[in-house]
Formats: sequence, C-alpha cells, structure tokens
Amino acid sequence: MLALDWGFFAIAAPAVVFAGISKSGFGSGAAFAASSILALVLEPGQALGIMLPLLMVMDVTSLRPWWGKWHGPSALFLALGAIPGVALGAALYSVADADLFRLLIGGISIGFVAWQAGRGMGWIKGAGRALPDWAGGLAGMVAGFTSFVSHAGGPPAAVYLLSKQLTKGQYQATTVIVFWMVNIFKVVPYAFLGIFTWDTLRADLALAPFAVLGALLGVRLHHLVPERQFFLLTYVLLTCTGAKLIWDALT
Repeated sequence: MLALDWGFFAIAAPAVVFAGISKSGFGSGAAFAASSILALVLEPGQALGIMLPLLMVMDVTSLRPWWGKWHGPSALFLALGAIPGVALGAALYSVADADLFRLLIGGISIGFVAWQAGRGMGWIKGAGRALPDWAGGLAGMVAGFTSFVSHAGGPPAAVYLLSKQLTKGQYQATTVIVFWMVNIFKVVPYAFLGIFTWDTLRADLALAPFAVLGALLGVRLHHLVPERQFFLLTYVLLTCTGAKLIWDALT
C-alpha cells in the first residue's frame, strides 16, 4: 500500500503545484516533470496513475480563463492525431516492464531539455512557414504516445504550434484544450491496464488541492513571470530526474 506520509507529500505536493503552474501558464510543456519526479520514488505505473486525474483537475481549472481563445484548426488536427498515438502507447504498456518505462520517461526528460537547448542556441530552427495539416496529425500522434507513457506530449505539439506563429495567448489556450482532450482519451486504457488503483486514487484525493492551486497560480504567473527563469528551473529538474531514472533502469 502506498504510504501517504510526510515523505510522500514533501516530494509529491511541490511537484504537482509545479505541474499545475506549467500546464495552465506556460504551454503544458514542462508539466510532465511531476511524473518524472514521482517516478523516482514510485513505480512508473503508479506515478502515471496518480498524475492523470490531477492533470485533468488542472485542465478543468484552467479551461475557463482560456476558453475560446485557442486556434481551432490546429487543436483539431492535434487532437485527432493523438488518438492512434494513445492506442500505440497502450499497446506498448501492455507488454513492457517498469524499467522500460523508467528508461522512456528518463529519455523523454533528457530529450526535452536537449531540444529546448538546441532551440535556444539556434541549432534547431523553427519552420520558416506554417506546417501543413497532415503535420499536425503526425505531431498529435507523437504527442499522444509520449503523453500516454510519460504525460509528456508538449514538445511534439509545440513543434507544430510554433510554426503557426500564434500569439502567446493562442498558443497557451490551444495546448490547454488539446491536452484536456488527450487526457480524456487516456482514461479508458489506463483503467483497463490497471494503472489506476485504490492507492493512486487515495493519493489523488489528497493531492487535488495542490493541483488546483498550481493551475490557478499558473494563470496568474503567465503574465508576471518571465518564461526564461521558469523553464531554466524546469530544465535543471528534468536533467537530474531524467538521468536518475535512466541510471535506475539500466542498473
């Protein structure tokens, strides 16, 4: 049985608040850091099972302030593409062991940091023009898969959305509505695969207030905190947790 003690809350509560801030205020890209942190002290399946309902609480909390501000066509193609991606993730989960998922979560964490560093240094260029609709479907499929195995669908979606030259508000609103739908898509396979348990649901009830707090803070901090400082902290967290998860998986 999962012990909901002070040690658990000392790790889980800040991670959930951080995820809420990222999800509702900074494009969702770094929200999966909470899953990476929890996977350091829990089985990967438990970490994923705990985070999905909390991410859905954050979705509902942050939908209202961003409602109707998204770019409709981009959201549609990403969401439709995510459906086969979620199915692929479910198929892999049914045959993989915990160490493979530690490796995947750790690799995605490190890959996210490397991708962002490459963009910041100019090594990775954004698309010179808007990507076609089929690219949105492909990005959605990759986002659906990475979201299923580590709640890390933000980077693939960002590649497509950044090519659309959206405003900061449009970009944020589009990620909110897309990952609200993607998270709904994941509920049924998570339930059938046994990722949800009574332990994860007990943890969700205890952590739900922190999810709401993080989402409300994110909406406010979207206009107050420079993205550079926020993501710098995220990159440090993801590098450390990703490296530890890869080490644990391989050893």
